[in-house]
Amino acid sequence: MKHIHLEDSWMIKAPVEEVFSIIADFENMPKNFPKVAESITITKQEGNNLEIDAQVRSFGISFPVQMKTIILPQRGFISDNQSPKFGTSGHEELLLEKVREGTRINYVYEVDIHKKWLRIVAKPLIGWFAMKTWEKAVVNELKKILEK
Repeated sequence: MKHIHLEDSWMIKAPVEEVFSIIADFENMPKNFPKVAESITITKQEGNNLEIDAQVRSFGISFPVQMKTIILPQRGFISDNQSPKFGTSGHEELLLEKVREGTRINYVYEVDIHKKWLRIVAKPLIGWFAMKTWEKAVVNELKKILEK
C-alpha cells in the first residue's frame, strides 16, 4: 500500500486560543511533546509560513523530517512533510474547532510510502498504531497541560 489516509478527532476541555497557543508553538514542541519531537529548528519564516527541520520520534526510531508549514491563526496548521530517511512524505492538517465543551482537534494526515519494504508493514504500523501513539504523545499531553 503506497498511500495511507489517517484521520481522527479529539476533544480538549479548553478554549481554542489556549490549545492553539501550544499546538502552534513549534519551537517548544520538544518540551511540550517530548515523545514525538526531539528537536525543532525553524529555518525560514515569512509571516505564517514556516520551513522547519525537525528530529522526530516514531515507532522507537528517531529520524529527520523537513516541514513546510502554514500556521492558521486560532485555527491550527497545515504542513507538507518529507522524511527521506524513513521513506515517507505527507500532507498534515491539524484544525481546531470551537465547540461548547471546549476545542475539537480534527486531524488528517495523508502519507505516501516511498520505500517498498515499508509498504509491506505500512497499513498496520502507520495506520491504527501511529494514530494511537500520536494520541498518547500529543493529545493526552495537551489534556495534561490544559485541562485543570
